[in-house]
Amino acid sequence: MRRADRLLQIIQILRRERRPISGRTIACELEVSLRTIYRDIVALQASGVPVLGEPSVGYVLQDGYDLPPLMFSTDELEIVMLGLRMIGARGDIEINTTARDIVAKIAAILPHAKRSELWDAPLLAPGPDVLPEDGPVLFRLRQAMKANRKIELLYHTPDREPERRIVWPIVIAFFDRVRVLAAWCELRQGYRYFRTDRMQEVDVLDARLPRSRKRIYADWWHHEKMEQRLGIDGMGIVARA
Repeated sequence: MRRADRLLQIIQILRRERRPISGRTIACELEVSLRTIYRDIVALQASGVPVLGEPSVGYVLQDGYDLPPLMFSTDELEIVMLGLRMIGARGDIEINTTARDIVAKIAAILPHAKRSELWDAPLLAPGPDVLPEDGPVLFRLRQAMKANRKIELLYHTPDREPERRIVWPIVIAFFDRVRVLAAWCELRQGYRYFRTDRMQEVDVLDARLPRSRKRIYADWWHHEKMEQRLGIDGMGIVARA
């Protein structure tokens, strides 16, 4: 790896971490010596890159510093295109349009050679044969999550009468054939999972979530990991139902 490429890679490693990362960890990822990393950090700092820290503590990249998008590598462009193709094939009309808009914006700021690498990325993500018939449900769920609002569902489960639930929306999971909302259910006083194609009505309420969705998400994620350790996969069970 050329030194210039290695310096850019160090910035990328620092940019994706939220906490200080040790020089040894960086050295292991880049397969170079620890001494080389220390020299590179000094070089970055001397060139004006706001890398904070020291060998015994670790390093962080100060907020506000960013690389121009022209610095995308070929591998990064391929992964970006793969991700956008995947969500475009599995999302609703709005998500699909947004994904295509993102591709167009990235392509507009890339040099010609890099633009070809983006459009011609050899990674495809065919969509499922049948998409869930959930109409405008995704838009309303995303609207509620952005506004930190509760929602009221009229939910139909096979062999049962539809029932109304007031829930705190947390996250939407996109499986091949279904989309599943993870939420805190006020009726059941617990985390529940709802298939979007079984939502007959979705109303965004004026009532705000009692805590930030970020905090609720963290609590739910901890609960999900604990259940997985016990061999329980609630979201996966709902997705297969």
